[in-house]
Amino acid sequence: MKQNVTVSIDRKLLKKGKVLAARNDTSISRMLSDMLKSIVENEDRYEAARRRALHTLEKGFHLGGRIDWKREDLYER
Repeated sequence: MKQNVTVSIDRKLLKKGKVLAARNDTSISRMLSDMLKSIVENEDRYEAARRRALHTLEKGFHLGGRIDWKREDLYER
């Protein structure tokens, strides 16, 4: 379901936006809608990647090998 919104835009910017929209055979409304959709989708992807990265960091990495020495064996005090 679509919802109408009212925005305030500088007149010069609006004029240039109308020209740009006409060149791309679209409307200002469509351009703004597409840009907002893109921003929201990027934010959603970022948040999903952030959650995956944090989960991986919490879980940790197994790099193979094993530790068969003690710290005391490496350093003399």
